Amino acid sequence: MRSALLVTHTGRSDMVDRAREVEQHLAAAGFEVRMLADEATDLKVSDVTAVRPDESAAAGAEVVLVLGGDGTFLRAAELARPCRVPLVGVNLGRVGFLAETEPEALPDTVKHIVARSYRVEERLTLDVSVSVDGEVVATDWALNEASVEKTKRERMLEVVLDIDGRPLTSFGCDGVVCASPTGSTAYAFSSGGPVVWPEVQALLVVPNAAHALFARPLVISPDSMVSITIADAGHDGILGCDGRRTSPVPAGARVEVRRGSEPVLIARTHVLPFTERLVAKFGLPVNGFRATRA
Repeated sequence: MRSALLVTHTGRSDMVDRAREVEQHLAAAGFEVRMLADEATDLKVSDVTAVRPDESAAAGAEVVLVLGGDGTFLRAAELARPCRVPLVGVNLGRVGFLAETEPEALPDTVKHIVARSYRVEERLTLDVSVSVDGEVVATDWALNEASVEKTKRERMLEVVLDIDGRPLTSFGCDGVVCASPTGSTAYAFSSGGPVVWPEVQALLVVPNAAHALFARPLVISPDSMVSITIADAGHDGILGCDGRRTSPVPAGARVEVRRGSEPVLIARTHVLPFTERLVAKFGLPVNGFRATRA
C-alpha cells in the first residue's frame, strides 16, 4: 500500500478544512494516510494511522505533505530528512519559499502525488557541533541556518571566525548566522546577507551587528568548515538551529558548521521559478518607469 504522512498547521482553520479534504482524496486513491497523533485529534479524524512525532513517522512513506507555512515545513523536515522522504508543501494564499503558494495548488498537488508526477530537489543542509575543551557536547542540523547569538541584550558576543581551520577575523557582535542557500531568504537575509538561488551549492556566513571594519557577509565553498569560537573571557552564547532548537554555547566554546551529511528533499508539483517567488514575496517593482513589459 502506498503511504503518505500529512503534517498540518492545525492552528489555521483554512488548513484544517483542507487537510480533511486531502485525507479523503488520498485514502480514495488507495493511500495509507498517516498523521501525527495530536494533529489527528485536533482534526477529529479517525480513519488515519496515528504516528509518533519522531523518525518513524515518515519511515517507508512516499511523500510528506505539509499544509502550513515555513515553520510547519521545518517541523515536517525533521521527520522526513532521516528517511530521505520528499516533502510537498502547500501554503495557500501566502507567499513563501518552501511551499507551493497558488490558491488552486492543492487539488492539483494531490493529483500529482497520486500520479507521481513531481520533481524532487535536493536542498543542502548544515551539520553543527559545539565543543568545549575539545570535547563535543552538542550536535544538531539545520535546513535554513545555524546562528550563534548573545544571551544578554546589554552584552556583546566576542567571537573568532575561522574558515577551514584558518583564523579569518575576530569581532564583537550580536551574533553570527551560518546559512544554507535555502536559508538565505530567512534569518540571514534580515541580518544583511545576500539572496542565493537554492540551486547554488554554497555556505553563507553573515555577522549580525558586528563592531568591525571587516564584517561583510561571506559566500564560501560548500565543502568548507566554518568555526565560531567565543572568547574565553567573554560572555556565554546560544546556538539556534532553524529557530526551533537551541543549545548553550559557554565562553571558550567552539561551534563548527559544515555541509550536512543528509540533504532535505523537496518535491515540486508546480513550476514557479525562484525569481517569481522573490518578486511576489517582496513586492519587487518589475514594472518600473525604466521598462515597459507586456
